[in-house]
Amino acid sequence: MNQDSLPKRTPRLAPLAEHEWNQEQAALLAPAAQGKGLGRGVLNIFATLARHPKLYKRWAVFGSHTLLKSSLPPRERELVILRMAWLAQCRYEWGQHLSLGRDAGLGDDEIALIKEGPAAPDWNAADRQLLRAVDELKEHCVVSDETWQALSSRFSETQLMDFIFTAGQYHMLAMALNSFGVELDLRIAEAEAGQL
Repeated sequence: MNQDSLPKRTPRLAPLAEHEWNQEQAALLAPAAQGKGLGRGVLNIFATLARHPKLYKRWAVFGSHTLLKSSLPPRERELVILRMAWLAQCRYEWGQHLSLGRDAGLGDDEIALIKEGPAAPDWNAADRQLLRAVDELKEHCVVSDETWQALSSRFSETQLMDFIFTAGQYHMLAMALNSFGVELDLRIAEAEAGQL
């Protein structure tokens, strides 16, 4: 799944190399460096955000909830994240969540449709409503009454809250990643170039 249509950003904040870590940053990044967490080493997002350890610590708790502890089913969570990444034109977020989306059950045909959004004719009604809600949040910062009612027939109150906060977290994160110019991790960049 090529991302050529997503803009490449000029790096403004480089990820910290391991030799640059101070003691506090080393403590924050050690689990990733040892292969814990998502098992991919220290990703550029973490090595960049570690430049502000206090922010990193507090954001990581929230980010972990939306990614790993949300009450949303994984497939729906990734549908929300990928749609927000596409709307925010966030190459890094899109690239990282392609594999997570596939792992959660999204097929390549569905991932391609995410770019078209809820208007694409091949979505089922439930996915279309979820995508519409993401679009409404991005455009208006509120889910319409009609869309809320449709989602309420499918999701619990807790899941609806997790949905809103997941969409918001990944929109905020896209702003940061785009503004900082965080570059794709090597694994993603190689996959893009057809080397993996």
